[in-house]
Amino acid sequence: MSDTPETDDPERNRLTARIGRTVKVGTNLSGAGLSFAANSLFGGDKGDERIAKSLAAALGKSKGPLMKVAQMVSTIPDFLPPEYAEELSQLQAQAPAMGWPFVRRRMRAELGADWQSKFTAFGKEAAHAASLGQVHKATLPDGREVACKLQYPDMSSAVESDVGQLKTMLGLFKRLDGSIDPSEMVGEITDRLREELDYEREAKHMALYAHMLKDADFVSLPEPVAELCTDRLLTMTWVNGENLSAYEDAPQEVRNTIARNLFWTWWKPFTGSAVIHGDPHLGNYQVTKGGQGLNLLDFGCIRIFPPSFVAGVVDLYRATLNDDFDAAYAAYEKWGFKGLTKELAEVLNIWAKFIYGPLLDNRVRSVADGIKPGEYGRKEAFAVRKLLKEKGPVTIPREFVFMDRAAIGLGAAYLRLGAELNYHQLFEESLEGFDEVKLAARQQAALKTVGLA
Repeated sequence: MSDTPETDDPERNRLTARIGRTVKVGTNLSGAGLSFAANSLFGGDKGDERIAKSLAAALGKSKGPLMKVAQMVSTIPDFLPPEYAEELSQLQAQAPAMGWPFVRRRMRAELGADWQSKFTAFGKEAAHAASLGQVHKATLPDGREVACKLQYPDMSSAVESDVGQLKTMLGLFKRLDGSIDPSEMVGEITDRLREELDYEREAKHMALYAHMLKDADFVSLPEPVAELCTDRLLTMTWVNGENLSAYEDAPQEVRNTIARNLFWTWWKPFTGSAVIHGDPHLGNYQVTKGGQGLNLLDFGCIRIFPPSFVAGVVDLYRATLNDDFDAAYAAYEKWGFKGLTKELAEVLNIWAKFIYGPLLDNRVRSVADGIKPGEYGRKEAFAVRKLLKEKGPVTIPREFVFMDRAAIGLGAAYLRLGAELNYHQLFEESLEGFDEVKLAARQQAALKTVGLA
């Protein structure tokens, strides 16, 4: 393989790129804003649906970070009205793949002029393209197959300009609905999105999960190749597995095993180290060993919580289990909900009883009877939203975003599998010996081990 001398613009938060991005995205969103204004004057029963379609179309033209955010919030059923969630969930968080000339320039910028000598083979076509970058399959001189995740151009600039547009977009939702104050949630999504641009941090996240799950022999993770990683290039071992959908018709016990492994893969790090994988997308895990194992993928969106928040989650579970309103109210305060009243806490309890429902029921059961994966949580969210309009708004704490998203994402996976487990026993087992002080010590030790503290 040969490479010609080429230069690569740093593309890090360039003012011109930010201005250009803001103009482009702002123009796209202006159509949705006009649709909102027209609906205010002439709207009817289908008004929200029309705005949702207009907004989805605008975001679809924008691509990149803002579209990724739209997909993200659409998976949190209590965050958007159903018309918006349905439209935005259909967006594909994909940008056009970078061509080979650009890939060569970027690889040269990240690994030096002799970058191709570090591989015996490097796929010119992207094996996978997503919202912030694309993956190329390659082979190292020692024979290992690796995935090279290469960031798209101008992503730092795109994120910074899109953050402003995100606030505009969610301001539109707030005007339309008024039941939730999204200010804290905007900050949370923004922070995670910025973190996703730092591939060196993602490599540390990968190492953190390897540390936290070292005793879980059913789960495998890719391993970063440190000498081939930068803040915009992440090289990791290539892993193979099957899609979850391939097991939807497997024997019940096999599907239950997959679901049980999913439970421990997500919740063991949470109750053990106050860390959660914030993107429970079906594509981020693969089934291995004929249903006995899992591959966990994509460590860009990892949420490291304050141990006190995890304690609040446990407190709310126990309060809900014992039907203790005062304890539930205290748990919401511990979570960080603002503007709480007795009436608002009663409304939040509707959602808590749904989220914790499978954990409260000490029997083998499905996660939700008679509900399709795409509808999981919609009915309850509608009831909560309606009541919050009357008694709210309530300011949702930032930690709620990815906690709620993970619960809903896993619930949808359990429904897809038709899993039947005793979720109450699983959760109680995860809480054995739970102590906030010990949790804080374990978290600090784990973060220090991988260079995150």
